[in-house]
Amino acid sequence: MNRKKTSQSPQVQHTNRMMPRWKRAVAVLSMTLAITAALQPTTLKAAVDQPSESLQPSVRTEKTVSIVIDDFGNGMAGTEEMLKLPVKITAAVMPFLSTTKKDAEAAYKLGHDVLIHMPMEPNHGKKSWLGPGAITADLSDAEVRERVEAAIADVPHAVGMNNHMGSKITADERIMRIVLTVCKERGLFFLDSKTNYRSVVAKLAQEIGLPVLENNVFLDDVYTAEHISKQVNVIRKHMETHNRTITIGHVGSPGLKTAAVLQQSIPGLQAEARILKLSELIGASIGDPLVMPNP
Repeated sequence: MNRKKTSQSPQVQHTNRMMPRWKRAVAVLSMTLAITAALQPTTLKAAVDQPSESLQPSVRTEKTVSIVIDDFGNGMAGTEEMLKLPVKITAAVMPFLSTTKKDAEAAYKLGHDVLIHMPMEPNHGKKSWLGPGAITADLSDAEVRERVEAAIADVPHAVGMNNHMGSKITADERIMRIVLTVCKERGLFFLDSKTNYRSVVAKLAQEIGLPVLENNVFLDDVYTAEHISKQVNVIRKHMETHNRTITIGHVGSPGLKTAAVLQQSIPGLQAEARILKLSELIGASIGDPLVMPNP
């Protein structure tokens, strides 16, 4: 049988034999391009409508406010009102007083933080104002350690310590090194109330590897409702340029006024920031060697 002759060259004949595979490849490629083109607008729209967290303008860091109330431990005016505020606070309880344990237990049961409010000698004033077990400049190293350890043992549930008065002591490197070392050994952080701008607390805490925080605003350094309200505005002003604000108020002479102003001001503050306990600022591992400067 004679084969039908073709005028196609060997190269064309070879191409024809390969056509089915080529067509399949072209079909797959065409389908891929079509699907990609169809999906592109939707994908881009989704990216615009719901940008990923990493691309969102997360420059706006969360603002926080922490309310510390000093001078618990002696059945002072405003004690009950402060503990019943509608947010979690940090209660600084003085050791060795009539209601030290009662106030610390009450604060703890309500979910508040408890600090040892350690009495320390000021630059001006009488030592008798400090109460029992105070840290004074005339103590030996051993006596300082003994008093700090006794205060820690006397205040149940404490997660940290801050200074009561103490403008003289917080500027004394010898004494504060001992105080902060004992805090580190016991897993406590330290809040510097900043009664002295020459305080050495931050410097020593960094050397020792102790978590430390600093007060930013005294709420009731003047015992009038008008002044306390003005200080709430100082808190707001501080929040404009800082992510974290710590404020200190007191039970006692200004206690009822401070509690009333806070009760009224808390909803407004909550609209601008989260209100956190100090331990929440430090984080879960409060024993970690981490200094927390105010950003």
